[in-house]
Amino acid sequence: MRHFFENMKTEQLYHLFRESSGVSTDSRTVGKNQIFFALWGEKYNGNKYAADALEKGASWAIIDDEAFEIEKTILVDDCLIELQALASHHRKEMNASVLAITGTNGKTTTKELVSAVLSKKLKVHSTRGNLNNQIGVPLTILSAPEGTEMMVIEMGASHIGEIRTLCMIAKPDYGMITNVGTAHIEGFGSLEGVLKTKTELYEHLRKINGIALYNDRDQMLSEKIYRIVNRAVPFSDPTGVDLYVNYVPSDLNLTLHVRYQHKDYTLKTKLFGTFNIENVRAAIATGLFFGVEMNDIADAIENYNPGNNRSQVLVTKNNTLICDSYNANPLSMRMSIESFAAIKAENKICILGDMLELGDKSEEEHIKIHKVLSDNNIKNVYLTGPIFSKVSAGFRFKTFRDVARLKEFLKTKPVKGNHILIKGSRGMALEQIYDLL
Repeated sequence: MRHFFENMKTEQLYHLFRESSGVSTDSRTVGKNQIFFALWGEKYNGNKYAADALEKGASWAIIDDEAFEIEKTILVDDCLIELQALASHHRKEMNASVLAITGTNGKTTTKELVSAVLSKKLKVHSTRGNLNNQIGVPLTILSAPEGTEMMVIEMGASHIGEIRTLCMIAKPDYGMITNVGTAHIEGFGSLEGVLKTKTELYEHLRKINGIALYNDRDQMLSEKIYRIVNRAVPFSDPTGVDLYVNYVPSDLNLTLHVRYQHKDYTLKTKLFGTFNIENVRAAIATGLFFGVEMNDIADAIENYNPGNNRSQVLVTKNNTLICDSYNANPLSMRMSIESFAAIKAENKICILGDMLELGDKSEEEHIKIHKVLSDNNIKNVYLTGPIFSKVSAGFRFKTFRDVARLKEFLKTKPVKGNHILIKGSRGMALEQIYDLL
């Protein structure tokens, strides 16, 4: 067995992939006739689960540790690199276009909205959830069904060079950067590092003469567009006809007025927050650029239901929750607070969790949130996590060292009749408190 497979090339592995029912990196959920890739993690060695995956019906197991070699395993130098190479090869074989979306905030919501809009005209395959990293992007490509016409791929990064790598795998024809802010700055070193990484997508598009769709209201991105990209399409003019998207004052759910080709449309979304205006605008402009009718675009956006704790409005028997706790950084935290402050409600509570991965800017950025809360006259605030606890001494806000302490508080002092914003980094897992509200 070893002799046959030890020098296997990606093209040969691709032949096995085409005969399989897909790929899996999780032995617990691997399907019959799938190819299992034994990836490594910080706390696990996927090679240990290769035999289990084969017993559950996997057709082959790709491993990179010869100690776990058995029948139906294929030994490679590095499972992750082989997974990426396989995805890159599949991308070249597919008769589909790729639109890549990255940015500090809003990339997942934008990806979902764009996918919903383009699905009105094309057979679209998109990133599931936020599987947007060096593993998630290959899995997205390899799970695309036959007949896919457009792949909408979300790209995330926490270090310089990662977007470049993802572009080498996915080879996008089109690209969009939602915005640039101070997220994961611990890995980037500075805002300039974040900007450099995100614009690696623009660098790729320049090399292939691809097209960037961009927010021409964003001065930073507009300047980069003209310096880097050969072909660019502004949101305000996606088809040679001006597109106007303006906010309509409303309560919880975002409402927009759209004017295009001398016709007016009112879009009543299920999204919370004015910070989603540009995400919706991106989806409208993208749809028009790809030839989707405006009526179909409006229908797709109005029927989009946000999920996974992103801009969700949840009405419980006791309160109205604004669940935006999937992730947080200084920009998204500020925008959420400002949108929450604009809600007309007598009783409001703001429950905020620590913003993680901010490096030596962490305490400074958390202190700035106090000013944002004060400037927006939000008085009933629960701050949760070790960073907020450390920098909040002397402030009038309630602080909790961790979510467990917050939960105990909510059990002893139930909250009723409030509008409650819940926002924090993924690592804080603030969704644990939903059932108590």
